[in-house]
Amino acid sequence: MFNISNEPNIVIVVLDTSIKDNIATSIAHVHSFNNPLKKMLHYAINITSTEAKLFVLKCGINQTVQITDSFCIIIITDALHVAENIFDLSIHLYQLQTITMFKEL
Repeated sequence: MFNISNEPNIVIVVLDTSIKDNIATSIAHVHSFNNPLKKMLHYAINITSTEAKLFVLKCGINQTVQITDSFCIIIITDALHVAENIFDLSIHLYQLQTITMFKEL
């Protein structure tokens, strides 16, 4: 990661989500060329873990595609099962979120 973080056209997005007492906290850090560009923090009530992780992933992608001259997005998350569900078009539960993310990419 240290080698690729010196490339000016690669954007790294680090995501994390947790739920405690029915309140979801999602955070996304966007870095490019070893410089932090954006930090987004979101709170939601009465939401599932999967929905919270999809939301922060969508926000991270939306912010990243607005960065000019970037040709590669690397997303670091602890939600592998959520990421797999996003690209599995046979799951209709998260189809709207998937379509929105694909449009941004």
